[in-house]
Amino acid sequence: MAEDDSSAAADLGVRVAIVDDHESVLLGIRAACLEAGYDVVAVGGTVDELLDALGEETVGVVVMDLSLGDGSSVTENVTRARATGAEVLIHSIADRTSSIREALAAGAAGVIPKTNATSIVMAAIATVARGEVLNNLEWASAIDADQEFARAQLASREQDVLHLYASGLPLKAVAHQLGIAPSTAREYLGRVRAKYVEVGRPAPTKVDLLRRAVEDGILVIDDPHGAGK
Repeated sequence: MAEDDSSAAADLGVRVAIVDDHESVLLGIRAACLEAGYDVVAVGGTVDELLDALGEETVGVVVMDLSLGDGSSVTENVTRARATGAEVLIHSIADRTSSIREALAAGAAGVIPKTNATSIVMAAIATVARGEVLNNLEWASAIDADQEFARAQLASREQDVLHLYASGLPLKAVAHQLGIAPSTAREYLGRVRAKYVEVGRPAPTKVDLLRRAVEDGILVIDDPHGAGK
């Protein structure tokens, strides 16, 4: 449940930063984060302002508006925020499919609309703080509606390997379940990564592979063998 999610994240000492050039939204999210028990480390109207305020502090999740008024690009903002070591949660009106896709391609952990209740936003922060993929309708709709979102053309066995590996199984266990040698499973996984690079959606880490699997419908988060369990 949303309340349980945010409470659990608060127990882990979630450190949050917020970027939004609408002061009322920024202050509202800040207040909600504090009420949820999160540590709000820094806020800013732009990424430049946020980084200045952040200094040497570390942060776990950056909650960021999709479009900022300083002319900065979505990719630039997400990339710079992630460079701090934080996950990025896009908190936006979410009405521009191409910008949503751009944010996801740059490594944002998910999208949560500003129209959602505050409790849902807090639960989304909790999900991202745990290192989990935020799998919601806005993300799926943005991908489905964007004709430029290039899906990797994975063969059936490559999809099998990706599904099991992204679900959390070690590569040896993936190989055992599929009845193939570990070296063969590793080769399939290498092919999967290469194909994602070819379509401009690199997946160098296991978390990145999880995101790609969710984006392409290969893994559903509530799958009985999925990462959400």
